[in-house]
Amino acid sequence: MSFNGSGTFLINSSGQPVVTNTIISSTAFNALTADLAAGLSNCLTKDGQTTPTANIPLGGFKLINVGAATLAGDALSFGRDATIDDLTVTGTISVSGLGTYTNTQTFTGSASAVGAKLRNALEGVTISATAATGTIAYDVTTQSVLYYTTNASANWTLNVRGNGTTSLNSLMATGESITIAFLVTNGATAYYQSAFQVDGASVTPKWQGGSAPTLGNASSIDAYTITIVKTGSAAFTAFAAQTRFA
Repeated sequence: MSFNGSGTFLINSSGQPVVTNTIISSTAFNALTADLAAGLSNCLTKDGQTTPTANIPLGGFKLINVGAATLAGDALSFGRDATIDDLTVTGTISVSGLGTYTNTQTFTGSASAVGAKLRNALEGVTISATAATGTIAYDVTTQSVLYYTTNASANWTLNVRGNGTTSLNSLMATGESITIAFLVTNGATAYYQSAFQVDGASVTPKWQGGSAPTLGNASSIDAYTITIVKTGSAAFTAFAAQTRFA
């Protein structure tokens, strides 16, 4: 086996090669070749020619801790689990193992094709035995849905942010949107969301039906669904709805 490029080859306990700390890009691939006795089906190759290999199989490799990767026209396929950091895909990527993406991925699509197609997808839900009251921090980096299962004890303000150290403003570009859902349990005495903030600054939502709610629904779960559109630096428009479930 030979390696000509940046990174390290290791052999695991099963005798399989593991590629670590390798920067995968259109130029780095040109300097990388691996030759295994098992044959081409277990090789990672990129010949750097004008017409590169259309498919780059990773059969016997486990690719981890990958740096910035950009694929333009080539197809990268992972036959095993892979962890990827900063991937921009303009060609085709196929993951038959378990793919983990630790940073924002960009799927650009084209004038004749959408950037991403999801056959099915899961969203993270935080379920908390908490009573809604005061100012509630909603961290978009850890959840898509927040569900409070204890009866609300007062009206509340919802503050949407990245997390305790990251603003939503820094996570979004102008012209992008994010949708969150906050599920609030009410008992016999019902309360409601009386104010809304983004990164601690007040934003007045545009409510479905034209009016903000002035009460909650007793003995129910109220779902507040809010789409936040960034319209400029630290400038947001929010579209909100309250829906009763009982």
